[in-house]
Amino acid sequence: MSSKSKIEWTEMTWNPTTGCDKISQGCKFCYAEIMSRRLKAMGVEKYRDDFEVTIHEKELETPYRWKKSKVVFVNSMSDLFHKDVPLHFIQRVFKVMRDNPQHVFQVLTKRAERLAELDKYIKWTHNIWMGVSVEDQKVEHRIDLLRRTNARVKFLSLEPLIGPLPNLELRNIDWVIVGGESGFKPRPMKPEWVLDIQDQCEKLGVAFFFKQWGGFNKKKNGRSLNGRTYDEMPEIEIINQL
Repeated sequence: MSSKSKIEWTEMTWNPTTGCDKISQGCKFCYAEIMSRRLKAMGVEKYRDDFEVTIHEKELETPYRWKKSKVVFVNSMSDLFHKDVPLHFIQRVFKVMRDNPQHVFQVLTKRAERLAELDKYIKWTHNIWMGVSVEDQKVEHRIDLLRRTNARVKFLSLEPLIGPLPNLELRNIDWVIVGGESGFKPRPMKPEWVLDIQDQCEKLGVAFFFKQWGGFNKKKNGRSLNGRTYDEMPEIEIINQL
């Protein structure tokens, strides 16, 4: 099962695994955990185990059925590099992505250490974008770990941005997404943090995407920065299948 996404920087989501656990401050108000509990309460079979890490073998068949090229966020409800997801399953997910070069697959992790460790066992292709989440300076080391991988396209998700990141190391980084936290008790994101990151990206020619200001009413707060929206993305290379 896959679904269209309201996430501004993708088109749809695909979850071959679900469930996770918290490892840093960016996880504090995890939307996936809240959504999993809601879906379980609604009786959705896929979420019967609540937010326990669960592998869904049948999901590996799904991308082969998509008829048109898509931009896909992989594991919006989990983390593919969680310790409870075995290497052989990660490799199968990557094979599915390689088998479907007409789609772009965006993989995002907070577990950059395991990503770097397993990189030598993974085959990368142009359509697999790899990113790490960096919410504050305490986890900035994730960028260096991402940079060590052989991913063709590398990106950063600085969301929820809960602290300044004045000295980002953006060498070999293709894309930066910035967003503020939303929900009932969101931690504030200062405009100067966002403007500084946008300036760093502009100086190095890194694609910059501003997702949202966040806050209790994220729709009202919008996503305008400097009087405009920033929707920059890396160039998408699509290979059409006959």
